[in-house]
Formats: sequence, structure tokens, C-alpha cells
Amino acid sequence: MEKPATEYIFIGFLALLAWLPLPFGSNRPWAMALMEIWACALMMIWLWHYFREALSPGVVFLKARPALVLLFLWLAYSLIQFLPLPYSWVSSISLMSAKMHALAGDAGWITLSVDPHDSLSSWLESLAYVLIFCLSLLLVNTGERLKKLAYVIIYSGLFQAFYGAFMTLSGFEFGFFLKKFSYMGNATGTFVNRNHLAGYLELCLSVGIGLMMASLGGKTAFTWRQKLRNFASLLLGKKLRLRLYLAIMVIALVLTHSRMGNSAFFSSMIAAGIIGLMLSRHAPRSTVILLASLVVIDIFIVGTWFGMEKVVDRIENTSAVHDADRVNVSENTVEIWKDYLLTGSGGGSFYTIFPKYRAADVENYYDHAHDDYAELGSEYGVIGMLLLGALVVSSFFASLFAQYRRRNPLMRGMAFSSTMGIIALMMHSFVDFNLHIPANAAIFMVILSLSWISLHLKSELESERSETV
Repeated sequence: MEKPATEYIFIGFLALLAWLPLPFGSNRPWAMALMEIWACALMMIWLWHYFREALSPGVVFLKARPALVLLFLWLAYSLIQFLPLPYSWVSSISLMSAKMHALAGDAGWITLSVDPHDSLSSWLESLAYVLIFCLSLLLVNTGERLKKLAYVIIYSGLFQAFYGAFMTLSGFEFGFFLKKFSYMGNATGTFVNRNHLAGYLELCLSVGIGLMMASLGGKTAFTWRQKLRNFASLLLGKKLRLRLYLAIMVIALVLTHSRMGNSAFFSSMIAAGIIGLMLSRHAPRSTVILLASLVVIDIFIVGTWFGMEKVVDRIENTSAVHDADRVNVSENTVEIWKDYLLTGSGGGSFYTIFPKYRAADVENYYDHAHDDYAELGSEYGVIGMLLLGALVVSSFFASLFAQYRRRNPLMRGMAFSSTMGIIALMMHSFVDFNLHIPANAAIFMVILSLSWISLHLKSELESERSETV
């Protein structure tokens, strides 16, 4: 009874994930609002079915309790940031917040956030991400749905890759129905910033590589007829098509010319591959061959043909002088920590509070620090960073444990995807703000959920030695 009731909710969830990157990565107020309404509507429909038909939340949702507790604590904490509190309470918790409200003439009850309006907006955005995480756990309750989720993410990345590469190579450069005005000559897809397309492709590629690994380890061929049959199956089957999808996404990633985007992808793939081989008790030879081919073909053939040397040149030219503005912004942002160490200045308040700390030699306007860690720490303080850090770390270890414990190829592959995706975006976050782009943050929440799904989902093929993808 549960499957028919949730099938159309699952379709709506997949449609949401496919839509998010299209309108500039949903990094516009109207697109963010649509994401929030869409996610809330899906959850309300699920709850309506739950109370009306007594649907079970499922074993994955129940066993992902550590992550869910952290997320609900995060929502409660960020809610407190913009709720009015007595002045004496705020001054004892965050003296600088009290001083800022005093300068604005606020008296009586004030908030920990220096910009409660934007903190409310940020909280609604966070709520949408939490709901997306919960919907992943609730709706992805079979191996078939897990594959559908993976393919939707891959197809979304493939569209962005094909569109971005076509626009760049053809010189006919448009974003989301609008002619591009920046990053000309660089692939951006329907995003505005090439680094955000790179971040999105990192996550889509991690899912694609995990699914590719899940398809390996088929029947061993002992005769030439069997080998010929397996070769024909490779040429005509899903494995080759999936490999081509990955190659196209790598081409687009190279064409973004994003230094950290490319560095994070290849570094995370190698790191996750080594971790996966170490955790596997009997890794098939095909897994080693796949990982080696990804590095050799994608870097030395695809990358060289489509301009990897430009990425290398940008990496070699990276210096504190060359990127002085970004470095100064990050350093100035860290200064905010000193005044708002415990609770931060409030979610979404960066561009409100940053001018006070902005150095005189920072010439450009910044609505985000090019460092997710610095910006999140300035807005949410030590408490917020500990909650978010615990969520990511617990999910990372869940993905490692899944790779070690599970024998189902699909679950192992998706656990690999989560491991690689977490490493990639955590590396990229040191120099960019992908976690402040709704499409990227939402897919990252799905990547985190994959670690718990791959660890706890009981597949109907659990007892089989392989699964066809």
C-alpha cells in the first residue's frame, strides 16, 4: 500500500532535483522560494499519507537517527538566532550582537542575529535542505528507486555538461535564457559562476562513478564465446553509455577552467578509490581497472584534448598576490569570528556585517566569502560549525562503514559516491561558496543521505553476489 501512495511523491522529488540547477543554480530569491515551497509540499503530502494510511517511515529513516538529530538541532539553533530575546540574555551570550542592536536604537527584546530578516530567509532555506535529506531517506526505500535517483542526478549533470560545453565551444554563450555577461569562454551551464558548475559536476560525477563501480563484477568469462558475448554487452549496454556520460561531464568540468573544481574532483576520486580498495575485503580487478582508466583517460586524453593545460596554468599562477582579493576577504571574514565566536552574527548576515570588517584594499563587492568554512563560521559561530561538522563527519563514516560491511554492489557503489562527493565538496569549500548555492547544497544533502541509505537499505538482492545496473 505504501508504494502506490509514495510513487508520485518520489516522482515529484526527482523532478525537484532535476529543476534546481536550471534557474542559475536556484540562486535567485524566486527560485529559492520555489525550492522551499516544493520541498515543504512534498513533505506535507507524505505526512498526509502517513497519518491517513499509517505509512511506515522505513528502516533507513529510523536508523539515520544520528544525522536527523543533528539536523533538527541545527534548525532549532538557527531558529533561536532570529527569535527576540531579552537584551540581558543576548549581551551575556554575544556582546557584539547586543552592541550592534544598541547602535541601531533597538531596546528591550533583541535577537542574536544582527540581521533577523535575512536569518529568517536563511532558516527557511535550511529547512528546505533538511526536508530534502528526509525525503531522500523516506522515499528511496528500494534498490530500484536508488538507481532512479542516481540516474536523475547523472542525467542532470549530463545536461549541464553538454549545454555548458556546447555554449563554450560554439561561442553562442547563453545561461538560463539570458546571454552571459561574465565567464566568457568558460563552461558555466545554466549557472552564473563556472566554479559552481564545477562543484555541481563534482557531485554528479561522484554518483556516476559509484554507479559505474556497482555495475562491475559480472559473470567471469572462461571461453572465447563468453568473452565475445560480454564484450558485445559492454558495447551495446548501459555500462558504455554510462562511461560516455562520465567522459562528457569531465570534458565540461575541464572547460570550466575551475582550478579547485578540477583539483577536488581528481583528488577526491583518487582518495575515495584508495579508501574503497582498502575497505574492500576482495576488490574485483575490474574496480582497479576502472579507477585507473578514469585517471588515465580523463586526465591525459580527454583533459589534454579539451584544454587541461589552461587549468594547470591557472593552478600554477595561483598565489597570494594573484588572488589577493579573495585571500583578504577570507582573512577579514575570520575576523568576524573573534567578535561573534560562540553564536555567530546570524544566518544570512554576511553581506550585512562584512563591510564593518572589510579591509581598505578589498576593491570588489562580496555578498559571499569565497570560503564556505569562514562564512558559515562567521554566521553561525562555533556551535553551528560543530553541528554541521558532526553531520558531515557522521555521514562520512557511515559511507565508510557501508563500503566495509555491505556486499550488495549497488549499496557499495552508492557508499563510494557519498565518500567521494563529501571529500570533493569539502575540498572545494575552502576556496568557494558552493554550499551557498541552493542546487549544489541540495544535491550535497542527497549525497549525505546516500551514506545512510547505502548502509541501512535492505535490498531484495541482498543475498545475490552481483546486481545488474
